[in-house]
Amino acid sequence: MQKIVTNLWYDTEAEQAAEFYCSLFEDSKVTNVVPYTEAGPREAGTTMLVDFELNGQKFTAINGGGDYHYTHAMSLLVNCDSQAEVDRLWTALLADGGHEIECGWLNDKYGVPWQIWPSEADQLLTGSDPAAINRAVAAMLGMKKIDLQAMRDAYNTPAT
Repeated sequence: MQKIVTNLWYDTEAEQAAEFYCSLFEDSKVTNVVPYTEAGPREAGTTMLVDFELNGQKFTAINGGGDYHYTHAMSLLVNCDSQAEVDRLWTALLADGGHEIECGWLNDKYGVPWQIWPSEADQLLTGSDPAAINRAVAAMLGMKKIDLQAMRDAYNTPAT
């Protein structure tokens, strides 16, 4: 059993959100749907909890209702293997009402904060050349969706 499971709060869209997220990642599936009972605060039979896995990692979604708001103080970070994966996820997560933030952050149509990050960018933010790192960071800070090639170019092009 996974010791720590991320729990996402929704008004009524937990099942739709879980199915949407599962459609974006390999090795993903809804594993359980728990309805409200007559004892619950919502109509009996409507979805209360949804357990799902994204790329083998477990999550729970709850239709808790009420006025809730996510912040970027905590987000779901996706380490991408390529710019093509960044582009695909970025487009899918923004569809139907998501919005871009900055530096690889976005909110999807449900308000959930994500960071869509090319793993190779980690190498451009570490290393032994502080000037190159500074150029890569400066390039990143001007981006919404991360453009890995632009970060590489900034890293590899010394100021003249």
